[in-house]
Amino acid sequence: MSLRVAIVGCGLIGNKRSKSMAGATLVAAVDADLARAEQLAKAHPGCSASADWRAAVERPDVDAVVVATTNDQLAPVTHAAVKAGKHVLVEKPAARSAVELEPVAAAARQAFDDVGTVVKVGFNHRFHPALAKAKQIIDSGALGPLMFLRGRYGHGGRKGMETEWRGDPAVSGGGEMLDQGVHLIDLARWYLGDFPHVSGHVARFFWDWKVDDNGFALLRTEGGQVAWLHATCTEWKNLFSLEIYGRDGKLAVDGLGGSYGVERLAFYKMLPQMGPPETTMWEWPFPDTSWDAEWAHFTECVKERKQPMGNLDDALATLIVIRELYRQSGMTF
Repeated sequence: MSLRVAIVGCGLIGNKRSKSMAGATLVAAVDADLARAEQLAKAHPGCSASADWRAAVERPDVDAVVVATTNDQLAPVTHAAVKAGKHVLVEKPAARSAVELEPVAAAARQAFDDVGTVVKVGFNHRFHPALAKAKQIIDSGALGPLMFLRGRYGHGGRKGMETEWRGDPAVSGGGEMLDQGVHLIDLARWYLGDFPHVSGHVARFFWDWKVDDNGFALLRTEGGQVAWLHATCTEWKNLFSLEIYGRDGKLAVDGLGGSYGVERLAFYKMLPQMGPPETTMWEWPFPDTSWDAEWAHFTECVKERKQPMGNLDDALATLIVIRELYRQSGMTF
């Protein structure tokens, strides 16, 4: 099956998506900056460029819509596309807030039940090979019952970052906890389950903007498993680290490729006599394949009419956690 796709938002992520759509045909490139849409369309023969996203999502020759806009447009474009009967891949966090996302998620659930409309959120970290293999090991039972995990994700920002749209809460909906923190929370939920108990603190330490540049979360499942997470854009040297602890061993994921370093997974298996563990390591010194793998999963779900891994309900759960973290910290946007 070859999907005919419209991309709404032709910036960095929209361009990445356009290069990862194996088996699909890009028929429409849309951006408020028409020149960006025209630039992307040039690389795809037969693709038209436009600044009118509403017309694009209603086109009869569009089967699926990729939504890669600023955060303030994610929910309205997705909602309109679902109402028009299109499958959707929308970038994280899918909305600026849980309140904004709730009606979109409800519409997506109904559309899936009625006609099999698939709506997936761009939680591409689930498709990084180290993180996917960690999930396989956990599901195999080799780690034993899970106890807790700790995750750190951060970058060092860039000159003038405080003037970008991510620093404007009316557009972004929040800061670092909503940007990279949403990936950490989604991964923690994927491994441990839902977090009815949320505590933590978000703060602004360095960047001269109105949103947070650091977020600290202590999340607990009903069964008492804990996720200890830190998202930051004052890391200075880009970092990704996720450690998952079971009663029988530990998994450690480091790096995501590129400036985050080579992606690695270590499995430390506890021995009966304890002491130094049995250690197995994997390394992926290759280009980032998560975008291709996520698109393949999306198209598989469309073909087989099944809910995708990382849907709007997953996004809603992460936004509810973030809302509570902001509330506890006195940050309301």
